[in-house]
Amino acid sequence: MIKVDLHVHTSYSADSLTLLEHVVLYARRRGLGAVAITDHNTIQGALRLRRTSGFPIIVGEEVLTTRGEICGLFLENEIPAGLSPRETVRRIREQNGIVYIPHPMDRFRGSALEPAALLEVIHDVDAIEVLNARNTLAADNRLATELAERYHLLATAGSDAHHALEIGRAYVEMPAFADRDGFLASLAQGTVRGHLSWPLVHVASTYAKVAKNIREQRLFAR
Repeated sequence: MIKVDLHVHTSYSADSLTLLEHVVLYARRRGLGAVAITDHNTIQGALRLRRTSGFPIIVGEEVLTTRGEICGLFLENEIPAGLSPRETVRRIREQNGIVYIPHPMDRFRGSALEPAALLEVIHDVDAIEVLNARNTLAADNRLATELAERYHLLATAGSDAHHALEIGRAYVEMPAFADRDGFLASLAQGTVRGHLSWPLVHVASTYAKVAKNIREQRLFAR
């Protein structure tokens, strides 16, 4: 069995400063056997880390659709932001990717997929994130678990790490796998584990976003 954190951000996301090399460093410290890099609206960091790290990396993307976020795993082609949920799911499926819905019941997160939009695509969804370590309320994770059970969907878990110290806070303990199909089979046998992060982790995301904006403004001012 290995531990897999299925929701990790790097400096390729606008609200994270985590260097690629630090992802691997902390993943190994936490005893993880693989991680999914799910940067916002890009797969470039995930592709680079898969190519250079020697650590098992699942290439993913957290895509902001017109009605909230949808994650794709095992991607080779980047999916642009701003598409409809249906079109986003179609493009994930088109490249034989896995569709999962992150933090679906988080009542405080404006980027969560709208309930009506979720129901429109639910039959093309593979998995629901039932434990997101950045959810403010444990009750929202329990509601996500009920949603997954109601629609007979696989359960995923992730730290949603935007800082390296968060990596491994939530994960799935599952049999080792070699590819996309093996991953699905292993996930069906997996056990979700982990805990909520301290609410203050959101401060780190805000700081990262502000710091990057200031840096960009200085570059343009030169």
